[in-house]
Amino acid sequence: MGASLDKPYTDKHTDRGEGNGLRYCLSSMQGWRFEMEDAHCAVIGIPNLKDWSFFAVFDGHAGAKVSAYCAEQMVHAITTNEDFLRGSSDISTNPPDPDQVRKAIKTGFLSLDEKMRAIPEIISGEDKSGSTAVCVLLSPVHMFFANCGDSRALLCRDGRVAFSTQDHKPINPEEKERIQNAGGGVVCSRLNGLLAVSRALGDFEYKNVQGKGPCEQLVSPEPEVFVEERSPNDEFIVLACDGIWDVMKNEALCDFVRNRMLITDDLEQICNIVIDTCLEKGSRDNMSIVIIAFEGAPKVSETALQNEKELDKLLEKRVREIIEEAESPDVLDEKYIKEMLLMDNIPGLPPGGGLQAKGSLVDQIFSRLHQGQGVHKADSNASAMDKPDVLKRRRLFNRPGTKSEIISEEDSQQTISQTLVSRLKLKQNLGSFRKEATNSQCQLETTKVKRWGPSRLYIIETLAEGSTILSLLYYNASHQQVLCYPSPFLAVTPERTMP
Repeated sequence: MGASLDKPYTDKHTDRGEGNGLRYCLSSMQGWRFEMEDAHCAVIGIPNLKDWSFFAVFDGHAGAKVSAYCAEQMVHAITTNEDFLRGSSDISTNPPDPDQVRKAIKTGFLSLDEKMRAIPEIISGEDKSGSTAVCVLLSPVHMFFANCGDSRALLCRDGRVAFSTQDHKPINPEEKERIQNAGGGVVCSRLNGLLAVSRALGDFEYKNVQGKGPCEQLVSPEPEVFVEERSPNDEFIVLACDGIWDVMKNEALCDFVRNRMLITDDLEQICNIVIDTCLEKGSRDNMSIVIIAFEGAPKVSETALQNEKELDKLLEKRVREIIEEAESPDVLDEKYIKEMLLMDNIPGLPPGGGLQAKGSLVDQIFSRLHQGQGVHKADSNASAMDKPDVLKRRRLFNRPGTKSEIISEEDSQQTISQTLVSRLKLKQNLGSFRKEATNSQCQLETTKVKRWGPSRLYIIETLAEGSTILSLLYYNASHQQVLCYPSPFLAVTPERTMP
């Protein structure tokens, strides 16, 4: 389940549509995984209820059989059971009330899960797949969210996250209690040390405990259902698998989607850039997202468009400077450029997306600036700090308008930790530093600190026991974190901003 390709498969499957006062788009990408196990469903106008709509994302694991089956059958399972119909001969004129719909959704999940036991590959044991599910059923008045597993839905209203589903993880107290009552355990946050979710469809090898009902098994197919009344202030809904949520929190994704809506009204572009950004942020899973936009969604802004153009120009300027200031072409590749850009406090980056949201643009700029120049491409698996002579680069020492600082002789016998605190003015208890090695307490004969401008990049040159040790100290303002390369400390979080 965790195996990866040598490089991600980045082709995307997209679909879009509109109706019932909304627009939607979905996008999915295989990414680093050997197989695409996600599936999705989008229906505007369900049978006999043309002003109702249904959307869902199914994140499969151990195969794609269950997720694909759920995508095909879930709407039917929910809207044709007795709890939904409640004996009415014409639900188009007498639609079910919210309590009935809530009950019908649970009934639909449980009946579909039971029905899948009859699939030949599951009977034979050939297929052992399972799937999470996150759905939203939209009526003219209500939103019915259903979640089973660790895919997630969020509703943006009035510019903020107004609602989100909760993941079903084995470490959750209620989930853990059910697992233990069924004879299982939670090891390393996984069910029996294997499964990362505690509720799912399929996964029948975890649903065979004698004397326990379907919702009392090690893995439960029961969804949590939430009802929200619709509002004119509703902006959009996002449904996504954990390949998205693993690298973006609710608020970050909400802010990012809102920001992109100020730039374009093309939901396909927005879905795709969310996936690309999550890939840049390090997601190693399949990725699927559905964005459902209502009338109240943000509209394209001329101010936002102008700001975006200025940001793109600034990024091109910085990429050009990094290339020009490099002493050797051997260090130059896309990864190096991005790591150096991360050291800048670049203004105006998309909220929630950061520099990773501009990853594709940076790649394009770098490729264009080097097209036909025969630049040798460095090892992309090496970090910028591992490139030849990076610490000796003139751009780090003598950038115009920056100042260098030499630690005075009186500091020469301090430890590295004391030096960093005193000279960089970090008001932090020394005991909170996480020490990596005994180097953190070595006595210094000579220490020099050079600061590189607004990016808060420092060069620390230490002469200890006759050897010169170069360390690169980078202060990340957005995360309030200090990193050293090579690192006497892994990290430290200061109580206030560094001067």
